[in-house]
Amino acid sequence: MGYWGGVNINIAVALVLQLYPNACPASALRKFFLVFKSWRWPNPVMLTTPHDAELGLPVWNSHQAATMRQVAPMITPAYPAMNSTLSVSRQTLQILHEEFCRGHIIVDRLYKDFQRGGTLDEEKLKSGEIWSELFEPSDFFIGYPHYLSLCIVGPTQHDAQAWAGFVESRLRKLVSDMLGRSLPLSKIQLWPKKFDACVADRTALLTHAQRANSITYFIGFRVDALRMRGNQLDVERQLTNFRNYEMSRFYPLVPGMDILPRSFGVKELPKICFDGIYEGGKVAAMKRRRMLIEADPKRQEAKNKKKLAKLKKKMEAMQRKKEEAELGKSKKENEAAAADGDAGDASADEGASDSRKRKREDDDEAHGDNVGPVKGEEEEEEAALLESALDKIEGAGVRKTREEAEMDRQKLLAGELLGDGDDEVDGGPGGMKSEGPPARKLTRAEREAETLRRAGLVVVSDDEAAVIGGNRILPWRRGYERTMRGVKKEEPSGDVQGDGDSKKPIPPPRFKTTIKFKTKFDVVELDASGRVIDKGESMVSLIRSFFMFVYLTSLFGIGAGDDDFTPSLKWTGRKGGFEFKLGERGLGYYRTGKKVVVPSNISYS
Repeated sequence: MGYWGGVNINIAVALVLQLYPNACPASALRKFFLVFKSWRWPNPVMLTTPHDAELGLPVWNSHQAATMRQVAPMITPAYPAMNSTLSVSRQTLQILHEEFCRGHIIVDRLYKDFQRGGTLDEEKLKSGEIWSELFEPSDFFIGYPHYLSLCIVGPTQHDAQAWAGFVESRLRKLVSDMLGRSLPLSKIQLWPKKFDACVADRTALLTHAQRANSITYFIGFRVDALRMRGNQLDVERQLTNFRNYEMSRFYPLVPGMDILPRSFGVKELPKICFDGIYEGGKVAAMKRRRMLIEADPKRQEAKNKKKLAKLKKKMEAMQRKKEEAELGKSKKENEAAAADGDAGDASADEGASDSRKRKREDDDEAHGDNVGPVKGEEEEEEAALLESALDKIEGAGVRKTREEAEMDRQKLLAGELLGDGDDEVDGGPGGMKSEGPPARKLTRAEREAETLRRAGLVVVSDDEAAVIGGNRILPWRRGYERTMRGVKKEEPSGDVQGDGDSKKPIPPPRFKTTIKFKTKFDVVELDASGRVIDKGESMVSLIRSFFMFVYLTSLFGIGAGDDDFTPSLKWTGRKGGFEFKLGERGLGYYRTGKKVVVPSNISYS
């Protein structure tokens, strides 16, 4: 499914214990989330350096072209070293990183509460209930606005099991390769647990046996509004390609085996999705979803902005009413009253603001006296130690700074580092990146021009065509240059010919240049689509075939043929007892049905 398995988790825990050998179990758990929250993907996770025992088995190598596009490699320590997380994609790595960050927040809060002392419940500490928040079920079914269900059906139980196992092994390609890359989605996740139920539409033509022998998987996704065009998202083409290119490989494909997709909104999901996860079922899940939405910092900020805008409009309306009321009075009285009132209000506002400012400063000083030392010093020291350890773990190849490694990780999670067919342009010689801001993403024309430059060709634009090559003499024109030098030496200073008023300039000599190719090219005619138009066999090829036939006839002495051989320049059909081939007498039909002479010392019963 693209997530970590038991072997991957064991390798990750072993790496954490290598980095912190003296850590207790609780501290090792905290360090685990800290390390992989800060890991510089796509740098590989390795316990030892891979070695080649030269036994003929392939060993993982970071410089191979196949390993360049691996998202989160985790290398096995034994020979032959291989990537144990080959199925991890950019989408699943994004989910893993979010879970690592969530786990670190929970464990780090418990660690700080324990360090302060007296804030943790002793009974929960002894029973282990303080870790319950870390193992809470996922909010998958309330975390996405849109869902896609895949109902896998089969005619019988035996066929349904084989068919479902095959489809499960290909779901990762559907989610990560087809849907995740070709659709404008900001996030997509496959729920790895199946439901033994059929949630297909009731209008689907399914038998009772197919509905009984079916399982369902759910996919949640969030649409990227900046990349979305239109109001509808069409996934029919991706599902059709998945059926045609992936599901058609199953053998034997029995009639009745099928995949039925269906789209849901978060409020339209069936109740079986929430049973066993939330105590109150779907109602409790919707309440928790509303609570999470209200607690979202972005939503709270948007609400505060709306309230502030309404308050400003209200104050502006009140101010306008006040001004209109003041205009009804006389000018003199209004000016005097307004001047006195404004002065008194300003002095009162200044006094109130000063008192509030003094009170805030006193509260800050009292709070600072209670806190004591700076809270973030320990965290900064711990982060610095981890970063230095990651610098040592990083391979002996191209070394990157911490800012560059963090930028690569952000690009990887955003899908920019491993784009579909996008090649990054090196910033300097030797593949090293130049210092400064990140390079601009090149367009297709710029990438093609850069490819031609790397191949040793000179790319000239329309603006540069008049400048580049103007002072450069091509190789086949050096004779022209020498001739022109000789003509200039022989010409008189007047550079004209004739007498009197009829003076004409001397025309420069003209030379003909011929370019001969060693390779002979055939001139063909192309249609509007760029395909070659087949006009049949040309007269030249017919004449060539005729002379070849005459030559073979004179060389091998073949004529009308005999009982064992019949000459023919092309295949004219099957003949009994003959074989069409190029033999000693030329191209034609040779007899193969000759009698076999059996020696006298061999007897057959």
